[in-house]
Amino acid sequence: MAWLQIWAQDTLLPNAAQHSTDALSSPIKCPVGIPKSRQLWVGVASAGFAVGSLVLLNEAWYKQYPRTHFQTFDDSREWLQLDKAGHLWTAYQVARGTSRLWHWAGVPNKKAVLLGSASSLGYMTIIEYLDARSQKWGWSWADVGANTAGTLIFAAQQLTWQEQKLQIKFSAAPRRYTGMLEARADNLFGPSVPERLLKDYNTQTYWLSANLSAITKSTALPSWLNIAFGYGASGLWGGFENKAADAQGNVIFNRPDIRRQRQWYLAPDIDFTRIKTNRRGVKTLLTALNCLKFPAPGLEWTGGKLKGRWIAY
Repeated sequence: MAWLQIWAQDTLLPNAAQHSTDALSSPIKCPVGIPKSRQLWVGVASAGFAVGSLVLLNEAWYKQYPRTHFQTFDDSREWLQLDKAGHLWTAYQVARGTSRLWHWAGVPNKKAVLLGSASSLGYMTIIEYLDARSQKWGWSWADVGANTAGTLIFAAQQLTWQEQKLQIKFSAAPRRYTGMLEARADNLFGPSVPERLLKDYNTQTYWLSANLSAITKSTALPSWLNIAFGYGASGLWGGFENKAADAQGNVIFNRPDIRRQRQWYLAPDIDFTRIKTNRRGVKTLLTALNCLKFPAPGLEWTGGKLKGRWIAY
């Protein structure tokens, strides 16, 4: 949470009329009076986090499967591209958080954005390399494209507007299924709530959340009010189809009757970083929450039908 406190200190300006409420918004080229040791601290901490998280990821995930030579894998049609939306969101958030850290360390705005963006791309590319050396997966150019897009969405806005008028957000509502589907979900996604949040694409939605006052320049609108466009899916019980076989090739799951379909949403949202507060702890909490979509009523478009939802997630 320490880096979130650092990030939150400068991101909340009193109102939308000020030039920016987001990280790296200060017009000062380089903050004055900041010790050089901060840059060393940020560099060491960033490297330590990257190495530590990759080691844990390798132990928890890749170690279970045989290694192989570098190979490619076309998964561009897998999971109706929900996994690509996940790459987009992760790259965006890593670039944003890391850039804020470098700015806090005294690095000028433009350089901080470039360092944070390079860190995001580098980190995500290493994960892709681990995929490429795993027999179960491979290097995915679709993943690389999503990683690049997420980083560019952050960097382009920060360098052009010095704020994030458009943000990538995430929401999920883990669920339990019945009968054969619950057994399949345990095998495919995992039995625990954290595993279901990360792996069950049927419960995930990714959002493009736009701040209305920043885009329209209107002072009549609340500075924190956003409108969000969401993408999700349902009926996903396999990467490419709802069918699975065991190691011997015996079919253990086959549900072609379950329709795999995309879901689109429109709902109001909140930019928590634009809520006024002088309490550091509250600022930290709001900054952390801003990567998530605020639950709210909305509209859903699925299978050619439009319907209202009390809570769109």
